[in-house]
Amino acid sequence: MIRQSLALIAATAVATSMLVPSVAQAQQVEIEANGPVIDLSVYESVTAEPDVATVGAGVTTRAPTAVEAMRLNAVEMSRVIDRIKALGVDEKNIQTTGINLNAQYDYDRQTQQQIFRGYQVSNRVSVKLRDIERTGAALDALVEAGATDLSGPSFSIEDDEAAKDLARQRAVERAHERARAYAAMFGYDDVRVLSVSEAVQGRGPMPEMAMRAAADAIMVQGTPIQVGLAETGVSISIKYEMVSQSSGN
Repeated sequence: MIRQSLALIAATAVATSMLVPSVAQAQQVEIEANGPVIDLSVYESVTAEPDVATVGAGVTTRAPTAVEAMRLNAVEMSRVIDRIKALGVDEKNIQTTGINLNAQYDYDRQTQQQIFRGYQVSNRVSVKLRDIERTGAALDALVEAGATDLSGPSFSIEDDEAAKDLARQRAVERAHERARAYAAMFGYDDVRVLSVSEAVQGRGPMPEMAMRAAADAIMVQGTPIQVGLAETGVSISIKYEMVSQSSGN
């Protein structure tokens, strides 16, 4: 089921005003206007059922030396990655997002000195799950495999072009309707499009929430996951000229 929501902001401006370029837009060509100009900014979002879940999984290890800490981490992370693949996740949907090696110190208040304790290594991967119904089971399996740091899940639409086209169409229709209403208020017969720019709002995953868990914290029935809806949308700015048929503009 697809739902639409619309935020509409309208303002009139002088004919010499320019649109501010947006993040994602085609090159603008300014058309000379003879009549008053209307600038409309329309945001249209579409929500739909997501078909992709993204989770993060990490392993943290500690050892007296950097080499040993890295070696232990490699062993633990290999176990986690093997479990991810065993869940049916394609290797191209597993991506390393960061490896950090840091020396660890404790502060001795009596001597007022830093005491070296060893090295800590953290390694994280991002995993794209296409069978989102198994997201909870996947998180449980990752912890069982040794993951000590989890994040997500975040849900998104793999191919949201159809949803964006729908948002785009409705945004343009609403902008035209509003522009003609403004023209009528000021005694003009119609409007003429001068320029259009568009900013794409991305694939609209729900905000990611971080969570940490240990293997003994997994519930017997599995981690419950509510998928909900994902959002995607476009923001369109259209500049119109008010025209009067009687004057020939």
